[in-house]
Amino acid sequence: MDRQPTLEGECLLLRPLGKEDWQALYAVAADPLVWSQHPQHDRWQEDVFRAFFDDALSKGGAIAVIDRATGAVVGSSRWERLDTSGGGSVEIGWTFLARSHWGGSCNRELKRLMLEHAFRFVEQARFRVGEDNHRSRRAMEKIGGRLTEDSTIEQTASGPVRHVLYAISRDEFARGPLQQQSR
Repeated sequence: MDRQPTLEGECLLLRPLGKEDWQALYAVAADPLVWSQHPQHDRWQEDVFRAFFDDALSKGGAIAVIDRATGAVVGSSRWERLDTSGGGSVEIGWTFLARSHWGGSCNRELKRLMLEHAFRFVEQARFRVGEDNHRSRRAMEKIGGRLTEDSTIEQTASGPVRHVLYAISRDEFARGPLQQQSR
């Protein structure tokens, strides 16, 4: 699976994240409200975000999210933990968008593009969400994410945080809310 494709939607362009994106992406990430419900709510701080950014570059699979109308970088996301066994699965996450792109169609389009791409290669997409990140959990439910019984404890700079896992299968996606709106 190509984890750094270039994908284009109506309002967004997704392309591989590069070192040259640091300044524009940090300008988005420097807003403390972007991280207010996130388990790592201090990610707006430059040194904390630098570690996140460097991790994204080192692992591959990270994309820059570009507003097609303005050409501005408005966020990023990743494909990680690719597993090719049993039909295959990939985790989609580490996503954040500028507040200017909240509450509209951008997150839906971002996830639809990422899922359409993933389902060319794997049977299931997984999403790990901080248990108390209610904004992201609502967003998962709106795009057809199914809460699983699985959870993990992730070690963060501020201590251990419980994450719940959502999943969407290829079949669920085909008949789910993201496909219904793209027709």
